[in-house]
Amino acid sequence: MSVIQKIQDKYGKVMAIIIALALVVFVIMLAFENGGSLFRGDTTTVGKINGETIEYDQFRAMVDQQSQMMQQRGMGASGEMLAQQANESAWNTEIARILLTQEAHKVGIEIGKKELNDLLFGENPPQDLRQAFTDPQTGIYNPAVAQQQINNIKTKGTAEQKAQINAFLDQMLFQHLAQKYDALLTNSINFPKWMVEKENAQSSLISKVSFVREPYSSISDSAVKVTDADIQSYIDAHENDFKQTESRSISYVAFNAQPTAADSVRSKENLLALKAAFDSTDNMKTYLMTQGATDYYDGFISGNRIQVPMKDSIFRAGVGNVYGPYIDGDRYAMAKIVAARTIPDTVSVRHILIGLFQQDPQTGQRVQIRDTASAKKLADSIALAIRNGSNFDSLAMRFSDDQGSVQNGGKIEDIPSGQNVPEFNDFTFTNPVGTKGVIKTDYGYHYVEILSQKGSATGYKIAYLSKPIEASPETDMAANSAATQFAGAATDQKSFNAAAEKLQKEKGIYKSVAQDIPASGAMIQGVGASRSFVKSIYTADLGDVVQPERVGDYYVVALVTEVNKEGTMSPAKARSMVEPLLVNQKKAEVITKKIGSITTLEAAAKTLGKQIETADSLRFAGQPSMSLGFEPKVIGAAFNKANVNKVINEAIPGTQGVYVVRVDNLSNTPVQAANVEEMRKMRSMQARQQAQFQSLQALREAADIKDNRSKFY
Repeated sequence: MSVIQKIQDKYGKVMAIIIALALVVFVIMLAFENGGSLFRGDTTTVGKINGETIEYDQFRAMVDQQSQMMQQRGMGASGEMLAQQANESAWNTEIARILLTQEAHKVGIEIGKKELNDLLFGENPPQDLRQAFTDPQTGIYNPAVAQQQINNIKTKGTAEQKAQINAFLDQMLFQHLAQKYDALLTNSINFPKWMVEKENAQSSLISKVSFVREPYSSISDSAVKVTDADIQSYIDAHENDFKQTESRSISYVAFNAQPTAADSVRSKENLLALKAAFDSTDNMKTYLMTQGATDYYDGFISGNRIQVPMKDSIFRAGVGNVYGPYIDGDRYAMAKIVAARTIPDTVSVRHILIGLFQQDPQTGQRVQIRDTASAKKLADSIALAIRNGSNFDSLAMRFSDDQGSVQNGGKIEDIPSGQNVPEFNDFTFTNPVGTKGVIKTDYGYHYVEILSQKGSATGYKIAYLSKPIEASPETDMAANSAATQFAGAATDQKSFNAAAEKLQKEKGIYKSVAQDIPASGAMIQGVGASRSFVKSIYTADLGDVVQPERVGDYYVVALVTEVNKEGTMSPAKARSMVEPLLVNQKKAEVITKKIGSITTLEAAAKTLGKQIETADSLRFAGQPSMSLGFEPKVIGAAFNKANVNKVINEAIPGTQGVYVVRVDNLSNTPVQAANVEEMRKMRSMQARQQAQFQSLQALREAADIKDNRSKFY
């Protein structure tokens, strides 16, 4: 028997066990590398709301939709910030949808088949359906065609079409369900007549008090001690006020990687190299597009409305001349007046838009509704019909795709220059009143009539070319190197703080803090947004140093200083909020004991060594008194009829000190006659405006919400 055979016979079972263990370890490693768990079946679950799951693919689509919507609306954010805002918006929207739907079903609010058909095909259908299925010849909505088309999509449409129509129907159903639920709450709001009358009666009361006070500041803070047990007792008594979500706090040092003066000079020189071509081009729009500038407005804008740096210098440069480079925010820019002429301040027009596209309410994408040739033909036909005496308002109602003006006969009044697309702008601002014609824009074909023009100003077409002031690779590398060197010296809390103190003394770079960073967050207070850096913070332990990462324009090294679990705050976390209250409580006990039994105001003044003060013309719900300040407990005692002409036999611990109070007078004064019914209506309206937010907030506070987004984003 060979040696190999002997080994196989003797150690075969052992090797099999070793191989099996190795495979198990390998599988476990793969599971954890992919963020999963061998013992958990929810690896695709982003969150749970009262047991209802939100799956990753579903949530990702919502985030993408929110992101597209924000970009289209020009909400300003970009990059990490846009992603974070879209994520938060999608999450809050989905929470609201689930909670409202669950609660509506609990109380029996449903939308049946007949009601759904009435919503879609009744007298008041959704605007999208009304527009899509209104006969352009008659202007009448055709519900039968709408119903047939929806049924065809449901049975024979593509997967994408079915998804779109289902999303549309789901959104419409939810909106109507939410309206019903809101109505259930808001219609129950009532302010009875007696309540308003009582408030009016209270408003007519005026009080005068005399008092002796001992401010809390008379006792040093160090004279009283607030223990963790004291804070815990306060938390236990006010538990709902100290709920917290999962978060972490850090101390950090940021190393600046912003452009230096040398980088600024380099950017300026790069822009100057383009000045000759910018000055001599015959086609400004095309040239700017080759330079990556797609926001050129090829239309006249009143000089009064132009708001750019150095605009007076640009105007003085004159038509055809280049001004700059000059600094505009974080860029160097050049400007050239392409043309100038006198234009009105505002114009009023009426128009009929024959659109080429329509925005899908679910996806936010533009969907083509007719081709260019068909749109042009219809616009020309409308122009001919109007020339032959057809009614403009009727044609606008039947054919215009501009829903914002169609109900007003296509009229748009007092338009300032630069508000509309360039072709529409220049037609209406450079032609005289009464001009009519068909023009083409990115939206389609417009039949336009200029109704009136007001004012006069110089209008300019100005082209701008700019280049960002960016940090050079050398600048970036220097900041990265400094951060790496610091991180090498800062390996734990003690060495981090020592290195930070040394850095402050030698280079004036200060340590900063960022508190309560959520698990799904991205913002680091003071430097910018980085989802990657927040993830690094959450993979570290308390006291760990997080290695350098780029956050905004900085390389950041951080020390994890707090790890806060979801639940109730610890005494250490709550101390900054609770300690001032408990310090004053303990001081109030000391002062109250010093005052002893209260007999007269004069005796209390003598005991405390204070003067008797007065506060008159006190109103129950009025402004704080000049002499008394904001002291709700004292005000409450001053308007208690049982206390009139008496010294209150207990000291009152207020917001600023302890008070011994005598109520000298409580009387009625004339007040302006109040319309009780009008006040009831106003109070009800205000309450209804708040009801939707408050009801959703209450549902959210009572819900069981599991947020797993940090595992996926």
